[in-house]
Amino acid sequence: MFQGAITAMVTPFSGGELDLARLRDNAAFQIERGVGGLVPCGTTGESPTLSHEEHDRVIEAVVEAAGGSVPVIAGAGSNATGEALRLTQHAKQVGASASLQVNPYYNKPTQEGLYRHFMTIADEVDLPVVLYNIPGRCGVALSVDTIVRLADHPNIVAIKEATGSLDVASEVAARTDLCILSGDDSLTLPLASIGGRGVISVASNIVPDRVGAMVAAALGGDFESARRQHLELFDLFKAMFIETNPIPIKTAMQIAGMDSGEVRLPLCAMSDANRSKLAEDLKKYRIG
Repeated sequence: MFQGAITAMVTPFSGGELDLARLRDNAAFQIERGVGGLVPCGTTGESPTLSHEEHDRVIEAVVEAAGGSVPVIAGAGSNATGEALRLTQHAKQVGASASLQVNPYYNKPTQEGLYRHFMTIADEVDLPVVLYNIPGRCGVALSVDTIVRLADHPNIVAIKEATGSLDVASEVAARTDLCILSGDDSLTLPLASIGGRGVISVASNIVPDRVGAMVAAALGGDFESARRQHLELFDLFKAMFIETNPIPIKTAMQIAGMDSGEVRLPLCAMSDANRSKLAEDLKKYRIG
């Protein structure tokens, strides 16, 4: 159902307000360059800073812009199960293809609590679920045993693997039929070697065609070409995390003439030193 370069979209702001026109332009740019899907309101979309009304408007705008041409995986996770349910119900109502469900953060639930959280969402909303295992952001990780339990549910179809562990991803691949999507651009190719189907990508905000070509080569079995493209893009992948995501990608988009506005507090503008370094990195890719 999901494969290729799937873009983790930024949320554009102008003067502190949502810029839906820019959001639609960004979605059109991605679709024109052949992405395999769009993910609004994820980590890269600064979802914790959006009001419920803003969150709904972003999902609606991206679904409308996609027009069914590519899947839209709506970020609908929360550390409150009731809130995640409401967001997921809204995503289904407006026509999203699936929901992205992050591990509940800050609460630090037990594995049983994580299991019940995700099962509640999968039981109550008939919409495909992409689990999002990112302990570095959430303070808690889904264990492989819990992922295996969840994979029995027909609505739980995929996992965004962002633990940074190939061992975890390999065990998930060996014990489930879940579609595995990389949560880190730099690990997309290694994950493809053990059955990964693509990436929910930060870098594809600015180079969707290049990230897509790398994934297509790997999925087509041309690992020599995929390896070459991975190495060519590796510095760019790492540059997207010289400060907290999405500060670097939004800064890179500004430099590239694709300005999506400021980040919202508590994130803030990139330091001058890092901005200069990022600008130099982008020159290597003829960006900006």
